[in-house]
Amino acid sequence: MTATAIVLLLVAAVIVWGGLIASIVFLTTHPEVTDLADEDAVMKAEDVVRASQPHPTRDT
Repeated sequence: MTATAIVLLLVAAVIVWGGLIASIVFLTTHPEVTDLADEDAVMKAEDVVRASQPHPTRDT
């Protein structure tokens, strides 16, 4: 392998492994939000509204 190939291999490895490490660090410092409002009631209300509307048709 030439020196250029080795340098590019190292750069690619740093980008891939660095991205993995950065994402792990980010996810450990910013965990998933679990205290959201109950979306089930909102979705049911939207379904009722959507059911009362006429079905969309394509005029083509």
